[in-house]
Amino acid sequence: MSRTITQRELRNESGSILRAAEQGEEFIVTRNGTPIARLTPLVDESPFVSAEVMRNSAVGLPKIDFHEFRHDLDEVVDSEFRDPYERNA
Repeated sequence: MSRTITQRELRNESGSILRAAEQGEEFIVTRNGTPIARLTPLVDESPFVSAEVMRNSAVGLPKIDFHEFRHDLDEVVDSEFRDPYERNA
């Protein structure tokens, strides 16, 4: 449930409001009685994925024959190294 606060409350009590947001509380900020913003806690947006999560996501996937996979790649991918900064003159 969101708690409604005024713009003045946000300005004057920002420290305690941000501590409450860290604890999961949401706020609706009003100006002259009109809701203008929602202040919500951030969820963890870390790009890190644990090894356990990766292992569990692979459960049930078909097995891949490495040699066949490598052969298929060699047919379609040019594996010769080219310097991307070399000028073609």
